[in-house]
Amino acid sequence: MAQQAADKYLYVDKNFINNPLAQADWAAKKLVWVPSDKSGFEPASLKEEVGEEAIVELVENGKKVKVNKDDIQKMNPPKFSKVEDMAELTCLNEASVLHNLKERYYSGLIYTYSGLFCVVINPYKNLPIYSEEIVEMYKGKKRHEMPPHIYAITDTAYRSMMQDREDQSILCTGESGAGKTENTKKVIQYLAYVASSHKSKKDQPPTPTTPAKRERAIGKSSHLHFFPLPFDGLWLNPAASSLGELHVYCTFCTGNACSAHRVPLNSVFCSKQLFTPHLSLSAARTLLLGSAH
Repeated sequence: MAQQAADKYLYVDKNFINNPLAQADWAAKKLVWVPSDKSGFEPASLKEEVGEEAIVELVENGKKVKVNKDDIQKMNPPKFSKVEDMAELTCLNEASVLHNLKERYYSGLIYTYSGLFCVVINPYKNLPIYSEEIVEMYKGKKRHEMPPHIYAITDTAYRSMMQDREDQSILCTGESGAGKTENTKKVIQYLAYVASSHKSKKDQPPTPTTPAKRERAIGKSSHLHFFPLPFDGLWLNPAASSLGELHVYCTFCTGNACSAHRVPLNSVFCSKQLFTPHLSLSAARTLLLGSAH
């Protein structure tokens, strides 16, 4: 049941995308994007081209208007609707990018790839896509095998660190309120999970409710358990490689001023039971500090 609830926030409904009627309608109407004072861009049907201008019919109300041909942007076929990686768009322009992000966001899909980047739109609510089951889904998978997610980006960095024995960085940037801090929490949460060994659920003790209890629990066991990170701080179980260290970068912006901060996975508490020849696992509290926070 929990998995089904999460699927609608991860996977695209392919029924409309593969609809041949939608494809035929797009081709027949010669749909394009034209500027709009209300929504930035709106769909229109190209009717006639006269010199440097074109006559288009707005899809919303059927009104015919003249626009400059340079202001017209091509529209992608319906098969590219809600595409997971915008680098795959046939017509890569501002209108198509904004439309794709908007359509995915309205469908509950907050993560979208743009080439090597992952674009995230803050949903301003909790989504069921950060559970232990979701972490297991992404663990060890290649990026193209799974829907866009911050876990996929994190797993790529973690596997590269382990395989290449080189430092890796994840850059979280955006305006104030964009979700940098929350996604940084998810990055560290994922790293804590995949770098540790686990008991089966029936063998796991109850989740400690305070940071102090979590540290004591970790000190008594060689297993690290999945702890959802609280909103009032980053209490976590980080992992650092002996030959590669992972850092998380955050950019805080206030008005016209921005400051970048590197957040290393520093250890403030360590149990010798958790040491292996390749990994040093510990419990830590990481605070993201900036002039605006």
